[in-house]
Amino acid sequence: MADAALLAPQAKFADPDVTAGGERRARVALAGLRTLWINTGSLCNITCRNCYIESSPENDRLAYITRAEARSYLEEIERGGWPVREIGFTGGEPFMNPDIMEMLGDALTGGFSVLVLTNAMQPMLRPRLREALLALRDAHGSRLLMRVSLDHYTQELHDTERGPGSFAKTVEGIDFLAREDFNLALAGRTCWGESEEAARQGYAALIAERAWPIDAYDQASLVLFPEMDVRADVPEITDACWGILGKSPADMMCASSRMVVKRKGADAPVLLPCTLLPYDRAFEMGETLEEAARADGGMFEKGAVKLCHPHCAKFCVLGGGYCSS
Repeated sequence: MADAALLAPQAKFADPDVTAGGERRARVALAGLRTLWINTGSLCNITCRNCYIESSPENDRLAYITRAEARSYLEEIERGGWPVREIGFTGGEPFMNPDIMEMLGDALTGGFSVLVLTNAMQPMLRPRLREALLALRDAHGSRLLMRVSLDHYTQELHDTERGPGSFAKTVEGIDFLAREDFNLALAGRTCWGESEEAARQGYAALIAERAWPIDAYDQASLVLFPEMDVRADVPEITDACWGILGKSPADMMCASSRMVVKRKGADAPVLLPCTLLPYDRAFEMGETLEEAARADGGMFEKGAVKLCHPHCAKFCVLGGGYCSS
């Protein structure tokens, strides 16, 4: 008689290679590294109801990365001729990292476009940082893009996610960036039970009222991210899904991006496939870009990423989420 354990249903996302239904799990190869993300640390000035990476004033599981550590990756890009065009800075709140302005300056001076994901609240608005940001704007213009998290165009729903008073403080920060002619974008959420058309109309009204230089109907200027819930039952992605869904692996975030994180207590940063899996050690790809490109075994196959996490399905493949600019 067959072993009962072999006949038992397999849990979803349990096997890197095959789905619970026994089909080959989808892979995404690195088509070309265009964006390198640097996680500046998981500490944040606020605690959101459903932060994608659980950032808060207490969560220091991802340590502050240093200027020297970030610069080592810029140098590796130059040495290796990697086709990176954009350096993205995320957190946590990037402007809490004491080296953030120097890291932005290094990336911009290196000729990269720079994208900063921020809540535009008090950490960014400290006088010293405002002056430094203005200097970077003067030196590098639109190559510095500030994408501000504004979860909804109403105070009520934004504050539901980010806490009382957060809407007013974020609007203050956006007003500063708009007034000073920064290259500016917004990031909202789609968890409010309204259509995308209604959401964009609502943002457009607020944008017009505040005279922000943002086009609410341009998907790069106003990014609407799908909500993620690790408790939700989501389908696994197989090779067959690409044809069924009319999508291509090359369109996924991990086909063109990697993220650097430094874990608390670690000697060195490591590479991960994307911005959404900062704590899962199974997705570590090595300490260098070259090591990440050759990662094999477990969640990787000759540098390709096996889509073995609910976020891969919910956010990227089915939700169409894409963090880069």
